[in-house]
Amino acid sequence: MNYKISVDSNQINLEILHNPVEIIKPEEVAVFDQEKLIKESLQNPIDSHDLQTFIQDKRNILIIVNDGSRNTPTQIVISAIYNYIKDKNFKFIVALGTHREPTQVELDRIFGKFYDEFKDRIFCHDSQNDEMTNLGITSRGTPISINSEVIKADGVIVISSVEPHYFAGFTGGRKSFLPGVAAFQSIEKNHKLALMDEAKILELEGNPVHEDMMEAAKMVTTETFCILTVLDTNDKAFYSTSGNIHSTLKNASKKVIEVFAPKVKEQVDIIIAINQPPLNKNLYQSQKGLENCKSILNENGIFILVSRCNEGIGNNAFYELMASAKTPDEVFQKVEKNYKLGYHKAAKFVSFMQKNKLWMVSEMEDNVLNNIFIRNFSSLQEAVNKAVILKGKDAKIVIIQNAGITVPRITKY
Repeated sequence: MNYKISVDSNQINLEILHNPVEIIKPEEVAVFDQEKLIKESLQNPIDSHDLQTFIQDKRNILIIVNDGSRNTPTQIVISAIYNYIKDKNFKFIVALGTHREPTQVELDRIFGKFYDEFKDRIFCHDSQNDEMTNLGITSRGTPISINSEVIKADGVIVISSVEPHYFAGFTGGRKSFLPGVAAFQSIEKNHKLALMDEAKILELEGNPVHEDMMEAAKMVTTETFCILTVLDTNDKAFYSTSGNIHSTLKNASKKVIEVFAPKVKEQVDIIIAINQPPLNKNLYQSQKGLENCKSILNENGIFILVSRCNEGIGNNAFYELMASAKTPDEVFQKVEKNYKLGYHKAAKFVSFMQKNKLWMVSEMEDNVLNNIFIRNFSSLQEAVNKAVILKGKDAKIVIIQNAGITVPRITKY
């Protein structure tokens, strides 16, 4: 049978002759007027004053926005709040965490028609060089230092979006502070908690990474108003919630589960997972597609991750660690002995590879991936043909069209 697969906005044909195939995708949702949706949430905030009341006495407002690794509809949110902020003293900070600075193309995408008007008020967080303010230490021992612009402001507006996150449970809300505008040492210490078994996708309660981030957010004494959106598979907002930074995340995460956690009856032998932009730009971001979908793969299964990786590896600490080891077990030993930011990524990779095969279809050089125990293919058809030969014509296959935001769950009907 022939299947049409969407890869990076292109349609490709994939032929699978005999195997049972299931296509997994998020639930369809209604189409909304996005700006109207956001404005309605501003007028009906959760556990907070409305935006008009919040902003009326503010003299120095900091607006925290996501970088180019998220498809948050920032420019639409800015349009929705424009009349509230236009006569106020405010600036934007792009919450980079430890990511690279956004390109001009990314800045244009983030701010849209507002970039030229506000470009002199836009700053990018630098986790290693910006002035930081120490806020204390969390109960898990994470030293919290936040960009001093947050502390200097008398009001913070967080603009973010919520989707599954493989070790923080969900994106959005508190992540705008940690890692978004936190010091490198704070981020590194927090992300080490991702090595714990309780750091799971779609889980908030008992998740050490999330709870550590929550503690950090509560240390920020600057009054904060949060605007969150949940996007459909076309990157259009179908839900918006505003107000308290913790209450909004709780509400938005429920919507994410409803749409992006489809139920499947049983585990499979071969997963074909396609990462769509922007999570296909490098290997570091691409790994999220693996983490989202791996739970439905039978042991000794084959996971084919389709991700362009046109920017290469990304944060290379995890790659250097994996490439320096001869076996996955050696990687674990090095992680435990001397953790560095990014090593959690290596640990997640190799824990999967100990029991399964990870193949990729990417633009990366074959030897670059072979060095870290990943087999690379130039075409999806070739990878699938090889997988079917290994697993047999009765092997169950699933195709996941948007692996970066889809988290299939085994559920008995």
